[in-house]
Amino acid sequence: MKEGPGGLLLAVLALLLVVLQGCGGGAVQREGEGAGPVAPDGMEGYRLVESYRIGVDDTLQVSVWRHEDLSVSVPVRPDGRISVPLGGEIEAAGRTPPEVARSIEGALSEFVRDPQVAVIVTELNSHEYLSRVRVTGAVPSPLSIPYRPGMTVLDLVLEAGGVTEFAAPSRSRVYRRTGTKTETMSVRLDRILEDGDLDSNIELRPGDVVTVPERVF
Repeated sequence: MKEGPGGLLLAVLALLLVVLQGCGGGAVQREGEGAGPVAPDGMEGYRLVESYRIGVDDTLQVSVWRHEDLSVSVPVRPDGRISVPLGGEIEAAGRTPPEVARSIEGALSEFVRDPQVAVIVTELNSHEYLSRVRVTGAVPSPLSIPYRPGMTVLDLVLEAGGVTEFAAPSRSRVYRRTGTKTETMSVRLDRILEDGDLDSNIELRPGDVVTVPERVF
């Protein structure tokens, strides 16, 4: 059966849509969005939360808007840095993709007018360690386990078997790395365990360390 002009046009449009969806490569500009690079569809790394901390051995896709010659895929070296054309050495480990993108923009501003950069994590080789949470100190079984969304201090302490008889749970702390600083948060683990008071039952984030100190005799 022969298709009419309308059917042929629909078939051509459908084929064109499939081709466009399958295109890879660097960042693309979508109609209705502001100028600047965005991640192409299908790149799972771009779907990470922006707070993800890049680690050594991760691979980054650096896309410079309208400058394909400056767009590269680079691994994070053991020293925590990456090398980008014209931008030189950029610190990447321990930082988020947006933070690295801003640093690259600053480095390129000497050579490119109003550079706009997108950084995408395409390989999560450091993910296993950066996404873990840990509990140490006066617990029966100190742990380092993969982070799970919604996990709290209480969940982690119970995984470790609770606290020992020598623990000082009222002085428990959560240590959280934020950029180049470490944030310390107090946890009244005694009230959580004994009274069910969940006011200080902090929801954990990847990389958090919970410490339960021992009592001073």
